[in-house]
Amino acid sequence: MVRIPEETGPRVRARELGLPLGRFKPGKYNAITDVEGVLVGHTTLIEGSGPLRPGFGPVRTGVTAILPNLGNIFMERMSGGGFVLNGAGEVSGMTQLMEWGLIETPILLTNTMAVGAVSDGVANYLVQRYPGIGDEHDVIIPVVGECDDSWLNDISGRHVRQEHVVAAINAAKSGPVQEGNVGGGTGMVTCDFKGGIGTSSRKLPEVLGGYTLGVLVMSNFGKMHNLRVGGLPVGEVLVEKFKNTPHRGKSYGSIIAVVATDAPLLSHQINRLCKRVGLGIGRVGSYAAHGSGEIVVGFSTANIIPRRTQKMVYKMKILLDQRLDPLYEAVMEATEEAILNAMCMAEPMTGVNDNYSPALPLDEVRRFVDACRPIFASVKKRPHQTSVPASKERPSDEDREGEVTLGSALPTQVRGAEGIPFPTR
Repeated sequence: MVRIPEETGPRVRARELGLPLGRFKPGKYNAITDVEGVLVGHTTLIEGSGPLRPGFGPVRTGVTAILPNLGNIFMERMSGGGFVLNGAGEVSGMTQLMEWGLIETPILLTNTMAVGAVSDGVANYLVQRYPGIGDEHDVIIPVVGECDDSWLNDISGRHVRQEHVVAAINAAKSGPVQEGNVGGGTGMVTCDFKGGIGTSSRKLPEVLGGYTLGVLVMSNFGKMHNLRVGGLPVGEVLVEKFKNTPHRGKSYGSIIAVVATDAPLLSHQINRLCKRVGLGIGRVGSYAAHGSGEIVVGFSTANIIPRRTQKMVYKMKILLDQRLDPLYEAVMEATEEAILNAMCMAEPMTGVNDNYSPALPLDEVRRFVDACRPIFASVKKRPHQTSVPASKERPSDEDREGEVTLGSALPTQVRGAEGIPFPTR
């Protein structure tokens, strides 16, 4: 096996490479935890080396936990939804999620063969915390997503235990999120380079609602020649350099994405938002292969749906459908950057049978970006600029971010679902 000499410099996030990553600014941490109340924790399992001995290792896997609502999601549920681009994968609990439009358990990410153990771990955690489950309360179906890490991990050994699940939940916190070879992403591969956990966020300007949106991915998909980094065909350039390095051949892999936002959305709107995650995945080079699973789970923190209430109804704030477009754009940008963050932060890893997954060579990416920088520099840095029709009058529904005040961006100034302008005073 031929290995490319590894870079000795520190791993950095994609934004530090100077890549063009969209027009909206990230939040404080550029992570899903920028959405208030969202917590993330990991348990990482790395043990052993050499030949595969099922049940004994080597072990390269783990668990990642996403907790909405500061972990109190069972009693104070939130609107949820999802989308399946290609279904050669699994998110347990998604059938009920799509039917009810509710998130009521933490969201866990792990390897394919550990879904049962992780689901048991979440169930035990919640039953201990809420003893009335199955009696005074409904039963629960934990939301657990998976990807296949068998290129590097003894996946059939099922090394993830319930205590690892509880540890990830208890470790969940706000602030910066560890990325790369951590948690459920420990043994994952993306476009023949080391992948794993990545996250990113976007903060909309006040004129577009001021909402925050975050994406976290467990990235494990793709082939090197398809890789696009900031829209640049980096994979096509790197294929020649890594042609003698063995790659994962039997599996195209998968990706699970979790979207959180504080925009007040109903379930059908979250479903629509999750669909646009697929566009962000495609930006990095996925074509959603036959054996791949691109599955997205989303939730909104804006409304609480109480488990217990004496009332007949509850009230919700709901964003107009016509105001969703900036969120669509933001989720596409954040998804692309989250995947690139997973690759940029991941270290090279050797796993079962000495299978080797190299890290994305950041120096090569920098050289490619520097070569294209004159092109970037020629583009005017005015993200709010849009093409203007030949007529002197602008259409009333045009996105004029930065040119109008919040007070003038009234709902009546946008078109209805049928595309007919509403009259305004």
